[in-house]
Amino acid sequence: MNQILITNFNDDNNKLNNNNSSNNKINNNKNIDGISNKKFFKLQFTISIIFIITTISFSTYYFYSLKNKEKISQNLIGNYNIYKLYANVENVEKGQETIQNNLFGIIEIPKISLYYPVFSNLTEENLKVSPCKFFGDTLEDNTNICIAGHNYNNDMFFSRINQLSLNDEIFIYDNTGIKYRYIVTQNYEVKEEDLSPIYNYNKNEKTLTLITCNNLNNNRFIIKALQQNL
Repeated sequence: MNQILITNFNDDNNKLNNNNSSNNKINNNKNIDGISNKKFFKLQFTISIIFIITTISFSTYYFYSLKNKEKISQNLIGNYNIYKLYANVENVEKGQETIQNNLFGIIEIPKISLYYPVFSNLTEENLKVSPCKFFGDTLEDNTNICIAGHNYNNDMFFSRINQLSLNDEIFIYDNTGIKYRYIVTQNYEVKEEDLSPIYNYNKNEKTLTLITCNNLNNNRFIIKALQQNL
């Protein structure tokens, strides 16, 4: 009997020791998991903070850059107006003559509060600052005056021309200050590689074509307008 009691007692002690050992292992594993989770969340938090700071910095720089472009464009209008004011003076400064050569005129669209100088030639650098003419002759000719402008998905440049409707007015001022009135006849989209809006037009009419990107699908927004008497 004593042997049985001693044996059972030893067995119980062994089981208790084994249970304690198992519990210690579980607790140790929990501690290790807890430390690992803390490190993981700390790393995740750090990465999130870095991402947020980077995003804010990039956005701030992007909008600051856009504002600078807008400011440059408005300065061009100021210089352009100064040029027109003194255009009849014999000794026009060379810089003002350059403005006349580089600028085709000014475009105004009252409905979307658009008012920008238009460069005579399309280059990537010019396009960053203001809309550019890239096809067509003079405003007096039966031609298709094509003007491209960036779409920044805000109120700048040609971002809102897709809001134009039939019979909306567009005004172009040439370098002598003469005002030309156009009435919108079409508002549609084409694929990026479709050049038909440039070359398909009535050779007996004075056509204006405005072009910008649709940033959602890489298509092009096209606005067609015809010149009308004021």
